[in-house]
Amino acid sequence: MKEHNNSLQLRISRELELLDSTQSARSLERSYGRYGKYCWVGSSTLLNLSGNDYLGLSEREDLRRAFLSLYPDYAVPHGSTSSRLLLGNYSLASAFEGEIAQALKQEAALLFNSGYHANTAILPALSSLEGVHILADKLVHASIIDGIRLSQASFERFRHNDFNHLERLLSRLESAKIPIVVVESLYSMDGDITNLKALVALKKRFPELILYVDEAHAIGAIGSNGYGVAEEQGVLQEIDILVGTFGKALNSMGAYVATSTLLKRFLINKARPLIFSTMLPEATIAWSRFLFNLLPSFTVERAQLRALSSWVHSGIASSEYRTCGDSYIVPLLLGSNEACYQMALRMQSAGFEVRPIRYPTVPKGEARIRLSLTASMTEKDLLPLIDLLRNR
Repeated sequence: MKEHNNSLQLRISRELELLDSTQSARSLERSYGRYGKYCWVGSSTLLNLSGNDYLGLSEREDLRRAFLSLYPDYAVPHGSTSSRLLLGNYSLASAFEGEIAQALKQEAALLFNSGYHANTAILPALSSLEGVHILADKLVHASIIDGIRLSQASFERFRHNDFNHLERLLSRLESAKIPIVVVESLYSMDGDITNLKALVALKKRFPELILYVDEAHAIGAIGSNGYGVAEEQGVLQEIDILVGTFGKALNSMGAYVATSTLLKRFLINKARPLIFSTMLPEATIAWSRFLFNLLPSFTVERAQLRALSSWVHSGIASSEYRTCGDSYIVPLLLGSNEACYQMALRMQSAGFEVRPIRYPTVPKGEARIRLSLTASMTEKDLLPLIDLLRNR
């Protein structure tokens, strides 16, 4: 056993050395404290461009006070200690699911502990049905990829946002197959938005098609009521499986799927991450519910975020650097891992908390720094960053 352990440690060391040599190693060396748009790293105060607090809700003391006035018992939060199917089926959770379904124009909704739990639960559950075939966009999130792998279903990947390619793949499918097309509405690494209307149109040609849309980075920040890209494009009722999270723009924790009553019942019986996970604490569900129901009121925040995003994209366009997309997720494309790492150090030294995003998170040669904007930031906050890029 000792010899085996030594061999294992040697192989682990070699793998870590390889990661270090290619500037691909991840670490937990930086210790953070955070409040609103700023974070503290050691003794330095930095503008936080690495989070997902798109509406700037994390610094809203007024919202916390309003919440505690409604739910004073949650001033001292407590754990759950039970799975949903045992003692964790709180009336609060069921009421919230009904409100999510109504807002998103679906029959039903189901809560999960995180977006990762949702994506690794739904696809494996569906793949237990005969004939399921998954077609996923090339750039879907790692949680969806893991859900596909766990499903053991047959699957194909289509080129990013290339629906002509998707249509060709669909045309080749055997008639007995049930195609599930999986996309994100707003892609977290490229910051570009999917044409959901075009995907809905495909359903008319392929009536067996099931459309699975992850709105993790869009819910709260896009749409007249903040209900995401599906709302903005007028197709909420046309999406079969609509996933979203509370851990980004909603400044909470957890996730949901909005879908049919039939599929909800099926997932309660087949989705292992739901069945075997401890339920979210009541206080967390109550906070998510409180903010979700306020989403239609955050129109000013969404307008501020749109305006700031446009200004930052224009600023980068005036430099020698490239970006893509046109949303509040702004990728600064740098190419090599080393170039990305060095730019991150420059930005951190200039007062900006950014992280290099490198292979294997993104493909080789496509390393980038992702600038995540929030509604609480201003042009004044970000002008030094634009100047840094212009003065290469």
